[in-house]
Amino acid sequence: MYIPKTLMEAIRYYSDEQVCIDTVAAMRWLDGKPFCPKCKTAEGERKHYWLKAQKRWKCYKCRKQFSVKVDSVFEDSPLGLDKWLVALWMLCNCKNGVSSHEISRELGIAQQHAWHMLHRLRVALQLPEHTKLGGIVEADECFIGGKISNMHESKKAQLGAYRKGSRGKAIVVGMVERGGRVRARVTVDRTQESLQPLIMEHVDEDATLITDEWGAYKGAAPIHEVINHAVEYVNGHVHTNGIENFWSLLQRALNGTYVSVEPIHLQPYVNDQVFRFCPRSRKDEKITNADRFMLALSNVAGKRLTWNDLTGKESC
Repeated sequence: MYIPKTLMEAIRYYSDEQVCIDTVAAMRWLDGKPFCPKCKTAEGERKHYWLKAQKRWKCYKCRKQFSVKVDSVFEDSPLGLDKWLVALWMLCNCKNGVSSHEISRELGIAQQHAWHMLHRLRVALQLPEHTKLGGIVEADECFIGGKISNMHESKKAQLGAYRKGSRGKAIVVGMVERGGRVRARVTVDRTQESLQPLIMEHVDEDATLITDEWGAYKGAAPIHEVINHAVEYVNGHVHTNGIENFWSLLQRALNGTYVSVEPIHLQPYVNDQVFRFCPRSRKDEKITNADRFMLALSNVAGKRLTWNDLTGKESC
């Protein structure tokens, strides 16, 4: 199967609808051979045929028709796969993220449809977390939100005044494995009760945990080293520069590309930055844009995010 190497190649290659269907089918099903999602016919017992005019399959057993979009993030979308795959390429490989307004302009669709499209694609960027972080793991927190000085007077009064601090900001806890993976979660606060369960969930007990002097991390791991930022930022191998690098990329995306993100939707934006940050290189091989795209495309099945689920509206 041909894999485009650049965005220009992807736009040209996926302009053919049948190519898009074959590509998604090959990533979803073994050798591109589908099975009916209604009667769950196994691949070895599959009994269906291709309807060329409708560009979908029909099952002999239950007589239902199904397309390559069914039971995936693309399900029930009237937009063609040519638009979906180009949007996925841009989301996976734009270092600072891509906004719904940019997708709207480039693909010629409404902005609210582009916003929904990107959130559906972000579901596919949530890769399975089978193993915990090991080796040397850095942990830290990041505050997300606007400056109090830029807020409306009523908002300032609600937050308790004209003072600096974290009040009114969302908190993200991050953990990065030296030279490897990163995990990040939005949390309600930075207390011991909130931080330590996340550390225990994502960091191996044999790993060396490195944090700043914040007291909530005390006792979070058997092997725990602390860097006091009031005195120094690096002491040999003890530093948190890796997680600080991730925070800079996240802040750049949120402040420069997305501009304003509601706290209720913050975790998906954090997840897509985690996806772009994690698969950067293997031992002796650099991860390419094409690798990153195919990894996301292989994870589209079995996931769906409807407009009502995204906006919190009840179905009519």
